[in-house]
Amino acid sequence: MEAIKDALAATKVSTRNVRVHDLGKIDFKSAWDLQEELVQELVDIKVLNREKPADEQIIPEHHLLLCEHYPVITLGKNGSMKNLLLSQDALNDKQISFFKINRGGDITYHGPGQLVGYPILDLDYFFTDIGKYLRLIEETIILTLKDYGIEAGRSAGETGVWLEPQSPSRARKICAIGIRCTRWITMHGFAFNVNTNLDHFNFIIPCGIGNKQVTSLQKELGREVDLAEVNAKVKKHFAELFDVVYV
Repeated sequence: MEAIKDALAATKVSTRNVRVHDLGKIDFKSAWDLQEELVQELVDIKVLNREKPADEQIIPEHHLLLCEHYPVITLGKNGSMKNLLLSQDALNDKQISFFKINRGGDITYHGPGQLVGYPILDLDYFFTDIGKYLRLIEETIILTLKDYGIEAGRSAGETGVWLEPQSPSRARKICAIGIRCTRWITMHGFAFNVNTNLDHFNFIIPCGIGNKQVTSLQKELGREVDLAEVNAKVKKHFAELFDVVYV
């Protein structure tokens, strides 16, 4: 891989080109299918490059999908159905979809007013360190919140972004993160509560953590926030932290 990077650097071609897909409001399954398609493209490139000399390597294009979802609850591969508090009939009545999916983490809710991000990156061109990857995703949201005058951080042993994590009685989660990584290619990602209807989190035990609250940027600021503005700030911090070029 170092030989590949050296050869590409010599030709001044970036190995960290990221195409942004602003998908708007989209159903979860369509976004999941698109992720799978993009991941497979990167896997195919990785396989082809094994047979090529360094100076003939195919330069991959990475992706960042940003969207809102219609109401949906997703359960990660290690999650427990006990954390879903509604029956299928009740979900149907409330028009909330439900999917068991192939990411890590437990259960979470997605819905309108939430900024969902799915980075599709081949980490062979970044760093092969899942812990670092998760910390940089968290930092992207932490810096975005700082732009709004909100101090956020991490809760020990719990992935995601939290407000007042040091205070058990006041700790509240504002961004959930759950990923899948195969052959060092990432999918799934983060769900940042901007103007999200927090009542819908009452239908689950969020991330399987029953003793902590969930919050949103709207709730913390006391006003609705322009989602497009938040989107732009997230993209800015993501590009800086991951050292990428948007194409």
